[in-house]
Amino acid sequence: MNMVKLEMTVGAFMVIGILCLGYISVKLGKMELLGGDYYTISAGFDSVSGLKPGARIEVAGVEVGKVERIALDPKGNDRALAFMKIQSGVKISDDVIASVRTSGIIGDKFIKLKPGGSDTYLKNNGKIQETESAIDIEELVSKFIHGKVE
Repeated sequence: MNMVKLEMTVGAFMVIGILCLGYISVKLGKMELLGGDYYTISAGFDSVSGLKPGARIEVAGVEVGKVERIALDPKGNDRALAFMKIQSGVKISDDVIASVRTSGIIGDKFIKLKPGGSDTYLKNNGKIQETESAIDIEELVSKFIHGKVE
């Protein structure tokens, strides 16, 4: 009887330990199991070179969301659509300017949102109208080397 009680206690501690380890892994990995409290907006860019799903979205240097996915515009106008998950407490005005930026000289790409002055805000599945595409350093250097800078 004493051995069964010891095995049950050890088993309970193992289950609690595994659950704690799973919780810490999810929190440190910044994963969301239940979707989180976000709304989705999109923006069309001529080029999103180097931007990847999971990239951060910033307003005034503060992270307010993540890039959910990137796809070609189904309307066929050779533009890329970036779908962004924005924290529900953050309001994005409908005249915001979205631009693809780089962290540092060779850092990761992210989307910077520069708020406008409108009192109207984007809702779930809204679309940003004003965008600035990523600057392709390789293309600029190539034009400079080959003498085709305009």
